[in-house]
Amino acid sequence: MKHESPVVIGIAGGTGSGKTTVVRRLIEALGDGQVTVLEHDRYYRDRSELRLEERALLNYDHPDSLETDLLVQHLQDLKGRQPVDVPAYDFARHNRLATRERMEPRAAIIVEGILIFADAALRALMDVKVFVDADADTRFIRRLERDVAERGRTVSSVIDQYLGTVRPMHLEFVEPSKRYADIILPQGGHNDVAIEMLLTLARSLVNR
Repeated sequence: MKHESPVVIGIAGGTGSGKTTVVRRLIEALGDGQVTVLEHDRYYRDRSELRLEERALLNYDHPDSLETDLLVQHLQDLKGRQPVDVPAYDFARHNRLATRERMEPRAAIIVEGILIFADAALRALMDVKVFVDADADTRFIRRLERDVAERGRTVSSVIDQYLGTVRPMHLEFVEPSKRYADIILPQGGHNDVAIEMLLTLARSLVNR
């Protein structure tokens, strides 16, 4: 008998820790048609009243930079089997787009982001909370490569942002939120034994 309400799996961890790899493994294991993914990054606040140069200086690693209340509402709707229209975000221009994307409720909902365990209302909606752990050097290198290749950033801007806000906010908000996790995956997305255990649990919850 299928689970009546979708199973909600939270995937948290620092920037570059391997969250995307874990999410991809879950989708492969459960089936693409069984999974809806909600990325916290989509919910950065609309700051279009500011110039690009001003937006680039904002702290995007503090919980207040995200419209988490809207994510909570969308997750509640999906758990109630209602589709939602989620925001889209332009990381190169640091701004929310006018378009939205329709997300349908499915057997499993994955909520992914660095700060998803920092919000009590969001945590309360999760059935399984997973923290993807990786050492700081590995995370920084991955972020540097990603932001330059995919988000149109310069090396110096990535370094400035990492030292100015990413690392301090990780220590203040992300790392302490690890205590709320049900499962901690060491070595990021490369711990095959730990990931296989997570996949087994996820399959059992979705198919029960």
